[in-house]
Amino acid sequence: MITIALIALEATVLATAVPTIVADLGGYTQFPWLFSAYLLSQAATVPIYGRLSDMVGRRPIILVGIGLFLVGSILCGLAWSMPALIVARAVQGLGAGAIQPAAMTIVGDIYTVAERAKVQGYIASVWGMSSVVGPLIGGLFTEYVSWRWIFFVNLPIGVLAVWMLRRHFHEAVTPRPHRVDYLGSALLSIGSAVIVLGLLDGGVAWEWTSVWGVGVPVFGLLVLVGFVLTQRRASEPVLPPWILTRRLLAWGNLVQLGVGALLIGLVSYVPTFVQGVLGHGPLVAGLALGAMSIGWPLAASNSGRLFLRIGFRNTSLIGLAALVPGTLPLLALGPDSHVWQVALWCFLIGVGLGLVASPTLVAMQSAVGWADRGVVTGAAMFSRTLGSAIGVAVCGALANASLVAGASPATIASATHDVFVAVAVVGILMIGAVMAMPPGRHIDHPDDLGE
Repeated sequence: MITIALIALEATVLATAVPTIVADLGGYTQFPWLFSAYLLSQAATVPIYGRLSDMVGRRPIILVGIGLFLVGSILCGLAWSMPALIVARAVQGLGAGAIQPAAMTIVGDIYTVAERAKVQGYIASVWGMSSVVGPLIGGLFTEYVSWRWIFFVNLPIGVLAVWMLRRHFHEAVTPRPHRVDYLGSALLSIGSAVIVLGLLDGGVAWEWTSVWGVGVPVFGLLVLVGFVLTQRRASEPVLPPWILTRRLLAWGNLVQLGVGALLIGLVSYVPTFVQGVLGHGPLVAGLALGAMSIGWPLAASNSGRLFLRIGFRNTSLIGLAALVPGTLPLLALGPDSHVWQVALWCFLIGVGLGLVASPTLVAMQSAVGWADRGVVTGAAMFSRTLGSAIGVAVCGALANASLVAGASPATIASATHDVFVAVAVVGILMIGAVMAMPPGRHIDHPDDLGE
């Protein structure tokens, strides 16, 4: 949880500091790359780190990830120009790409299947709390100290995480020769980074119908086609083809993609609605969204006994029975709505996500043994990151279409309504993905049951 807090805080702490950073370093037209560079390097490396953790163990990978993240944080704090800060953010992303899959895989290794959903609910709560605490920390440091300290504050957190892991986490890895899939790793990194770039900058840096708008995603897809062809011949592929052919894993990854898209829509536009339409401050907006972080761990912590009794798919369907009714009332929100209504629907959505995201990931981890758990978890985290990138592109295009006339309360209300429609559609589509998953408990390895 401490390690995940590093990347969770970094996802939210920067937003409130951007105006001050731009005023200090310049480069207003380049500041979106502060977010894009981080997400690109993270998304491109998540599956690779997942496979490497299956080869050498989880602890070396997560420690390397923390080290890279802290080096990137130091470079960010010392940055003398906007390009230097963007490069440093990319280094942070390289570390984050290792931290997230390794942490989630460690949960799969050391907890029984009944315990994993509860623990993953705790980890999910870190993300929710960060959505409230992150902007506050960013605002306080920027206003009263320096924006550079929003990066330096990562150092004590990271050092504490390293000490905890080295002292309390031990694993026995049987040494054996490995053949690293360098070509596949390179193609996956390039292809996924280019596609995420196209999704993030489409409609922003260039028009969707322009040569760049069409060419960048197409090039990324062609590179990924080459990647798929190499995986059939690799002795130890970085992303084995069976991940996309096994029914549980294929549909489980689609569920994770939907989770990423839904989350980014809510995290990005619920605060915008509360501030821009209802007229409240950042703290109230963060608290309204933070209700989701209460519902998620509450539901996830109680889902273990539920899916052991009725199965992962049925548990996820119960979650969708809460999630979808939570997204639909968002469509009725307007200038006369109250903050408690926003918080209530976010709480209900959090309950739904706790019964969908965590059990689905547990099912995917439980379908494989230790030697493949890292790559399966990495694929799930990559799917969620890709879903966020797609969500950013779609929600941004929908919002920008309404904001062409200016950012008045009326236009913001229209923009957020369109985004909430997209969020509701994603929730409905997730029903189909969950229904396509095979029924049953999906525990192929008896050790996952515990004693």
